[in-house]
Amino acid sequence: MSSTTPPPHIDQPTEPASTLSSGGTDQHGARAHSDGGWDTKVPVQTRSERFRSGDVDAFPVVTGREVNWKFAPLAKIQPLLDGPLDGSAYPFLATQSAGADVEWGRSDDPRVGGAGLPEDRAAAAAWSARDAVLAITVKGTDEHEFITVTRSDFGSRARAAHTVITAEPQAQGIVVIDNRGTALLSENVEVVVRDGARLTVVSVQDWDDDAVHVSTHFAEVGRDAFLKHVVVSLGGDVIRVNPSTHLGAQGGDVEMYGVYFADAGQYIEQQVYVDHDAPNTRSRVNYKGALQGQGAHTVWIGDVLIGRSAPGTDSYEQNRNLVLTDGTRADSIPNLEIETGDITGAGHASATGRFDDEQLFYLQARGIPEEEARRLVVLGFLVEVIQKIGAPELEERLIAAVEQELMEGRTVLAAPAAEAAAAGSVAAGVDA
Repeated sequence: MSSTTPPPHIDQPTEPASTLSSGGTDQHGARAHSDGGWDTKVPVQTRSERFRSGDVDAFPVVTGREVNWKFAPLAKIQPLLDGPLDGSAYPFLATQSAGADVEWGRSDDPRVGGAGLPEDRAAAAAWSARDAVLAITVKGTDEHEFITVTRSDFGSRARAAHTVITAEPQAQGIVVIDNRGTALLSENVEVVVRDGARLTVVSVQDWDDDAVHVSTHFAEVGRDAFLKHVVVSLGGDVIRVNPSTHLGAQGGDVEMYGVYFADAGQYIEQQVYVDHDAPNTRSRVNYKGALQGQGAHTVWIGDVLIGRSAPGTDSYEQNRNLVLTDGTRADSIPNLEIETGDITGAGHASATGRFDDEQLFYLQARGIPEEEARRLVVLGFLVEVIQKIGAPELEERLIAAVEQELMEGRTVLAAPAAEAAAAGSVAAGVDA
């Protein structure tokens, strides 16, 4: 979809139920069984068949029984689903360069809808509430552009945001959306990578501990274009970032990476979707996370669809979770649907486990203390993804943030042990 094409019409009427013909169950006086009508009652089984609309009223109220909401802590997200949202412009800091533009656009900006439409009520609520659009454009120059947008002033009221990132034909660049501070935010991020462009988009969730952030990313990748999409989730109370990519032109290529670290009581969710819809497209999905502390909960759901129109597809997705303490929960669900046999390759994998004792033994046998050995193992596990970003300064900052998470986790775990030891000393004194 070109930048001058108006957004698609969002009013999508529901198709009427099929009418029984004389050749159906009504013939010979027979009637449909009371349990019939499954043509309209069976839940949507394929991600590509989900209903899409930019109208929040087109979606039913979320109950928590829906497949895409069943893990989420709805009580904390509820204001973003049903309450009024402030979709006005907000303060931000952005690096400027001659080869890129960062500017506010109107809510009816024609670029809106160029990468997709909402598939759930949260995204539709933010879509309906937008009063302004933050437009980031990477121009097709010979330079490799680097743009950082830092957002830290959302405040505590329920807000909506809409961002459109466009890489013009043959453009090259990295766009970083750096989220900090506190927030109660629902947003949509659209990414359009035009023919021959190469773009990296990084979303960093380094929020304060009380932040609630629900975000949907849509990406449209053009002919022989490349997108690297990276989600880094460290801070916040509830983080839900769901990125999807449509490879609708021949030779489209996407790499989707994620790294996350969940502490006690923290909820981090990612639902990733790749839609191969053209010949000779390629995708790689690799998400890695670590969990520590009572009640730390992560959810990763990966969907890959290889359509009938996508011969020559090469696809692989995987998720790895490293459990550092008891009391954590990691849900990991990889899904792969293939509608053509003419593919180069496809696969998926998921694994969740504790430290490898052999790795710890190897390091300790060489004189490295256990605490330091554990730190090295975790860093080695997560840094593989962080180093895919391609921005050294940002990578160093994120590695330092992971180390800080590990240090804070040791402090939290040490506190109950110290309290228990103190209680034991007091009891011993009483007995004496």
